[in-house]
Amino acid sequence: MSAITITPAARGLHGAFAVPGDKSIAHRALLLGAIARGATVVEGFAGGADNRATLDACTALGVAITTTGATLRIDGRGWDGLRAPGATLDCRNSGTTIRLLAGLLAGRPFASRLDGDASLRRRPMRRVLAPLARMGAAVVAEGADDRPPLRIAGRPLGGAAHDLPVASAQVKSALLLAGLQASGVTSVTEPAPSRDHTERMLAAFGARLTRASRTVSLVGPQELRGTTVMLPGDFSSAAFLIVAALVVPGSELRLPSIGVNPTRTGLLDALAMMGANVDVELEPDAGGEPRATVVVRSARLHGASIGGELLLRAIDEFPILCVAAACAEGRTEVRDAAELRVKESDRVAVMAEMLGRLGARVEELPDGLVIDGPTRFGSATVDSHGDHRIAMAAAVAALVGSAPVTITDAECADVSFPGFYDLLRRATAP
Repeated sequence: MSAITITPAARGLHGAFAVPGDKSIAHRALLLGAIARGATVVEGFAGGADNRATLDACTALGVAITTTGATLRIDGRGWDGLRAPGATLDCRNSGTTIRLLAGLLAGRPFASRLDGDASLRRRPMRRVLAPLARMGAAVVAEGADDRPPLRIAGRPLGGAAHDLPVASAQVKSALLLAGLQASGVTSVTEPAPSRDHTERMLAAFGARLTRASRTVSLVGPQELRGTTVMLPGDFSSAAFLIVAALVVPGSELRLPSIGVNPTRTGLLDALAMMGANVDVELEPDAGGEPRATVVVRSARLHGASIGGELLLRAIDEFPILCVAAACAEGRTEVRDAAELRVKESDRVAVMAEMLGRLGARVEELPDGLVIDGPTRFGSATVDSHGDHRIAMAAAVAALVGSAPVTITDAECADVSFPGFYDLLRRATAP
């Protein structure tokens, strides 16, 4: 599927739909299961391309993983169960895979090399390489300006105190994985809270760590024990359906068992500022992760100013938040998103381009966008730039538009949401 055309919804979105298991938590479950001693069972694994990159990397490191439907069994043999890979580990398009593997492999007694696709090779790694070097790691970027491929000469590590200049769950997780195998104390302090899936999951795997304010610390070396991980529905995937149901008149959707970790749900707070009324019906926690049934009904939105810590908690939802802003009455400013210029695409520039092609009034800023709505999206062909979140945001915009929209390189949605377009068809079917 190189391109897909989405037509405006003739009616609202209706029904109850499950979304894929959480991609961020799945990455961590695979890696912690790989270094734990004993079996780890992961339930609800969706098998998107990013998670497949991590799974295949674990297999290449000698970890036995069995897949039965949406269930994974990881037969972990502890740190010493990892083996030197016979070839370069292909992280494909996954920044999470390459950064977390850098921390995990930095302390192993063998050499390894991490690479990815053309998009990943454009993403800078300096923020993870510099603190790892302070722990004694020998991780070298072969690309210009500290970009992949990464060459790792595994060696013993020592704990260190890290004061991160920019909050980053990926960097924090890489350093904690390095700290688990290092001698002494490793601490990570962030200027603002980032998603805390790694800390929650480490506790579930039996790790001893302390959390105070914006600092997490552990004393290494430590060994983990296998456990069962029940993946909630991925909030970042649910976000596209949430906004679609808000902006397409006459909609009502139920999305069961969605992960509602507060470090991830900034989009709900931003939408509430814009006038949305989304019901969150809490369900029992599983593995330390809160989950809920999310009920969404269409609503008239108005502009708002969104940035700072709130935007950090909605950083992956920037593209679909911008679609909501274009549908809202009045002006919306989305700021403090400069880091999105080095994601799978330059998401700030690409969203400005896409919304402009669809007829929105948008101004691009160095760290975000100013959008004046409401917009009646028109017909256009838009380029996803190989970015799954851009492709899905364009599809939602098409549903509320006045004419069909064609999305090129549309299949990249499978990176995080296999079956996304089919679900949209079912949700909008007469």
